[in-house]
Amino acid sequence: MSIAQSFFPSAPLSLFSSLHVSQTALDELRTAVGGRLFSSVPFAYPCFSEGPTASSCISVQSQYTNETFRAGEFSALINTQWETCQTTGAQCLLDASDPFNSAATKPPHRCERGSVPEYYIDVRDADDVAAAFKFSENTRVPLVIKNTGHDYKGRSSAPGSLALWMHHLKDMTYRPDFVPQGCTSAKSAVTLGAGVQWAEAYKFADAHNVTVVGGSDRTVGAVGGWLQGGGHGVLSNTMGMGVDRVLEYKVVTPDGKLRIANECQNEDLFFALRGGGGGTFGVVLEASILASEAVTLQAAIVSWSSPNRTLTEGMWTVMTDNALAWAADGWGGFSTSQLAILVNPVLGKDEAAKSVAPLLDFGRNVPGASVQVMTFPTFFSFFETFTSENVAVVGTNLALASRLIQKPNFQTAEERSKLVDALLKTDAAEPGNMIILLTAPTSYNASHGHGRTSVTEAWRSSLYHVTTVKTWAWNATREEKVKAYRSVSEAIGYLREITPGGAAYLNEADVYEPDHQESFWGANYEELLRIKRKYDPLQLLDCWHCVGWDRESPRFSCYL
Repeated sequence: MSIAQSFFPSAPLSLFSSLHVSQTALDELRTAVGGRLFSSVPFAYPCFSEGPTASSCISVQSQYTNETFRAGEFSALINTQWETCQTTGAQCLLDASDPFNSAATKPPHRCERGSVPEYYIDVRDADDVAAAFKFSENTRVPLVIKNTGHDYKGRSSAPGSLALWMHHLKDMTYRPDFVPQGCTSAKSAVTLGAGVQWAEAYKFADAHNVTVVGGSDRTVGAVGGWLQGGGHGVLSNTMGMGVDRVLEYKVVTPDGKLRIANECQNEDLFFALRGGGGGTFGVVLEASILASEAVTLQAAIVSWSSPNRTLTEGMWTVMTDNALAWAADGWGGFSTSQLAILVNPVLGKDEAAKSVAPLLDFGRNVPGASVQVMTFPTFFSFFETFTSENVAVVGTNLALASRLIQKPNFQTAEERSKLVDALLKTDAAEPGNMIILLTAPTSYNASHGHGRTSVTEAWRSSLYHVTTVKTWAWNATREEKVKAYRSVSEAIGYLREITPGGAAYLNEADVYEPDHQESFWGANYEELLRIKRKYDPLQLLDCWHCVGWDRESPRFSCYL
């Protein structure tokens, strides 16, 4: 039970009332969903209503930056500006650097709803979703879909909205001979409910001695926005993206119908859900994804403790000089300015050490650096070792931008030099906040997938996915917020300059990504738009920079 349910069984109907939603309509919706319609309050509300010393407030303060706790609370988002209305300043936040700082709850600061949805349905089945669509069609109350709150672009919240909370759809089933409905070929698969998170999915797969390809963060949902937007991870180089491995979706479309989408039926919807983005074409209840045999991982780790631009330049030069060869050898992983972790699911121990010898030799020549070569018997053992703490920045306001770096940027010494220079400039703009992710499906043969995907084709020719972030304080001014978004966009701009006509990952892109349709989907956009209009002609689903979005919709009124 969430804090909102525990302490605040009712809340004002302010924005719902402005849309002339009658109590009768709400009562009918509550009945239709078996009583699981709840009013909400902002996550930090107890600290304003009961004071900073109240036990309910202390519970919030002590868990304010706890990713797992936030993921289980309806009104909490991982990045807190999406709980607020950035244009008006309406918010209900604590100080993420010190959640016990009582100044955040004292006048002139107060608790305002911001973008936290007025009501939410604790979804348990397709009928719940169908009832929500009918309610939205009749009342024009906007719908949003939320699972864990991992959302860099504000798609899981909106002012005056009704939310579908998918978090309790936790069923997991291993099917060694799964046959998608209407198809004939069997595949080993794991079927995951919409509320399953990656730590849960990895543990389940490991217990059945299989491997699934997923993300790096423990609490990210496995089949929501991560999967529907593409989905990348350290195994993607050789084993494909999330969308390459999905075999079937169960999805409720805006007409209220439960549909099965796979390569044998509703193929257009299947295509759209394999990269077209979450919150756009329907509400996914579950997905069946390919389960591969257990893999042994070889890992190479180089790190040092203090920032040193010369060392960073040296490491990234080694990495870019060897990037094409390492991709062909099967390496994935990530790097920051003081760390590189590379993993390989296809090479043996000796082969792996030989392949990454340039990186290991570099590390051994750095005084005080740590150089490790390790073998992990399963992917889950690697995941448990390296993701025991938060991967995401949690409980604060954050802007993010990204860029895919394609093969031409690695093919000559001149291009590699330009790339390293751009990486250093991007990192210097927000020191320590840039991550190079070796998570593109560079060596994966997309023809081995199960039907077409709708992600930009740039993913297939990329080696790096680079992200950078910028945070700002709980009490930042509007001007400071705008500056943060502009700053992170300018930082990734160094990489845009050397990748003209390039692309970005829609789930981790600049909120103000230029030419986002081309960046996210390339040549697939027009087909996606046709599918959107087919399945959602009334635009009941809409989200920022999503296929067919309406920028003038009131649901986007809190974006700067």
